[in-house]
Amino acid sequence: MRGLAVTLVASLAIASLSTLGDFIWAAWLPGHRVVYGLAHGALLFCAIGFMLGVVAGRPIAGAIAAGTIGFLAAGTFYVAAPFAGYSVMFVIWVTVWLSLGILYARLSGRPGTNRVVLSRGSMAAVASGLAFYLISGIWRPFDPVGWDYAVHFGAWTIAYFPGFAALMMGRTASDGVVSPVA
Repeated sequence: MRGLAVTLVASLAIASLSTLGDFIWAAWLPGHRVVYGLAHGALLFCAIGFMLGVVAGRPIAGAIAAGTIGFLAAGTFYVAAPFAGYSVMFVIWVTVWLSLGILYARLSGRPGTNRVVLSRGSMAAVASGLAFYLISGIWRPFDPVGWDYAVHFGAWTIAYFPGFAALMMGRTASDGVVSPVA
């Protein structure tokens, strides 16, 4: 599986987990607690790292590293949100994708030039950040009983696809990265 197929599978798989996360938050968690958010961030990004690691040939390393990124991102949110508000989530989302770009380059074993790595990570951060902003209304109004989880799944797919595409599609030997292009 290469290129577009890998990107689509990764986006659909992680969108499924994010939708499940939305459902768990809404249906089973009695209240919002920091420990739930930290676990959510770590587990979700562990899965993202696993997906990137599978493509790069290092799934366990990807899972551990991205799980750490997710945990730190969630922790940053809980520290910063009281001062900056919930909009800080968008800054963190962009930063996370830049971090995932650096991680994916390292996982692939051939990180290429700093310019290429930062360019890919920046494309992932900006494109996925914009997509995340566009779908962020899925939790409003906050009425989990009336949420349409098919809409959540579609929205999450849209949010993840640009990030995965920027990181995994169109890699060439000149990028210094293993190519998942068909």
